[in-house]
Amino acid sequence: MQNLSDVLAVSSTPEKLNTVLTVTTDTCIAISDALKQGSLAGILGMAGNENVQGEEQKKLDVISNDMLKSALLECSAVRAIASEEEDYIVPANTDGEYFIAFDPLDGSSNIDINAMVGTIFSIYHQTGDKPATEADFLIPGKEQVAAGYVLYGPSTMLVLTTGKGVNMFTYDPTKQVFTLTHENVQIPKETQEFAINMSNQRFWSDNIQNYVNDLVKGKDGARDKNFNMRWVAAMVGDVHRILCRGGIFLYPWDNKDPSKAGKLRLMYEANPMAMLLEQASGKAHTHTQRILDIHPEAIHQRVAVIIGAANEVDKCLSY
Repeated sequence: MQNLSDVLAVSSTPEKLNTVLTVTTDTCIAISDALKQGSLAGILGMAGNENVQGEEQKKLDVISNDMLKSALLECSAVRAIASEEEDYIVPANTDGEYFIAFDPLDGSSNIDINAMVGTIFSIYHQTGDKPATEADFLIPGKEQVAAGYVLYGPSTMLVLTTGKGVNMFTYDPTKQVFTLTHENVQIPKETQEFAINMSNQRFWSDNIQNYVNDLVKGKDGARDKNFNMRWVAAMVGDVHRILCRGGIFLYPWDNKDPSKAGKLRLMYEANPMAMLLEQASGKAHTHTQRILDIHPEAIHQRVAVIIGAANEVDKCLSY
């Protein structure tokens, strides 16, 4: 069976990108080990401070961010990093070739109940002769050279694309490597499964209300087929389910806080997941446009998200 380094070699991944991916995934293995210790290591609970989005940080938010930040800043191929937990970008090596944006621990509200969480990352090729700035980082998602996530579940899994399809790797603790277990993942165009936070229903637009109501009505409604609803409360978990067996995931705009364009972050969550979904024959949109076409205005920009099975995304957008 092939491991991660074998697959990257066969796909002719540039050496320095290979280095960035290796540093990132090795650090995620260390994060996975920390998660397994849980309460035994005193790493659960709140950190007592907020991130730049005003969200209270968990201890493991801070720990995983520090682990990735430290490892990537020491990597000579990295020009700069951006993290959901950092107020600003962090320049690394001026002669580095890659930017990496990451959510160090997606779904951290699940940590204290021992439920699914993960690390999401997005990589761009960008060079320059001066220290990187935030303006340099504002690159449309369609220019990503790699994207992926590491899912910390019953097994630790890496899901990765370098623009040549999506592969899934399972971490083998006996060999301490990610081993290829699912090659060229494809999402069925049709689905009967959806994921959305129903507690926000009263805040949705009428169009989204109508769409979800038709899903819930099933065979008794306009769709003439029954749908199941699933909700992991961690984007990595919901996207992983779609990649494994299909479905659609929505986090639409709502009027609970009309000043925010959406809940999820473009740079750290929407862009990398959109690249993965499109590479697996799915679709990824906001209410109005393809996610990968958005030109970011700020590193912590939020967007609405409608991603998953191609035909179901189209059906949702038709509302």
